[in-house]
Amino acid sequence: MPTYFISDLHLSEDRPDIIRAFLDFMQQQASQADALYILGDLFEFWIGDDDKTRVAKQVEQAIKTLTDAGVACYFIHGNRDFMIGKAYAKRCGMQLLEEEELVELYGKKVLILHGDTLCTDDVGYQEYRAVTQKRWLRKLFLLLPLFIRQRIANKIRSKSKQANTSKSLGIMDVNQQAVEQRFAEYPIDYMIHGHTHRPKIHTLKQAQDQIKYRVVLGDWYQQMSVLKIEPSGLSLSANDQFEKLELAQ
Repeated sequence: MPTYFISDLHLSEDRPDIIRAFLDFMQQQASQADALYILGDLFEFWIGDDDKTRVAKQVEQAIKTLTDAGVACYFIHGNRDFMIGKAYAKRCGMQLLEEEELVELYGKKVLILHGDTLCTDDVGYQEYRAVTQKRWLRKLFLLLPLFIRQRIANKIRSKSKQANTSKSLGIMDVNQQAVEQRFAEYPIDYMIHGHTHRPKIHTLKQAQDQIKYRVVLGDWYQQMSVLKIEPSGLSLSANDQFEKLELAQ
């Protein structure tokens, strides 16, 4: 039974095609898995577990059906849905993980994360992230009426889109030093993350010619990217393109 990884679906009412693709994936592929890991930005935005939109309910039902069938589901917050809380996770039957989590998959040690913490060249975003990580601010935000939270979220999304249009692709990609720091800090065989929307299996050569790998998940705007991991190795799909990596046991 394989293990699946997805991220950056950005589900919203505006893209019913992506919602349908996600529901199909849950029924046809995830249901046949050992586990499903969602590495952030499952939703385009999230303003609180009390915001029970139709999309949130559809996703909740799909994940609950999966977990009730015995397939474990794990979630790491992204930069769009960092407000998903324990209440929604409990309704889904999924487990919330830390922003950087060490897991063992088929005998390999793996670091999983959303990926935005690796984009250290984007100073403006990192400053914004530092503010949103403040627990007191999150609690204050959740005390606001739902319609006000909605307005704030819309303004933040609008400003984010405007800011990104003036940033170079290099600034919004991961910083190589930040990547190497994670490999030095953790005793891992490879790393998996999303966020940058640039699906690829990167090869890194470490000390003593050790080969390590960084697997980047793609988004679901057009790519419908899925990572499938089995004992023999892994395969990354995006836009009907496939990358495979065999891992020595």
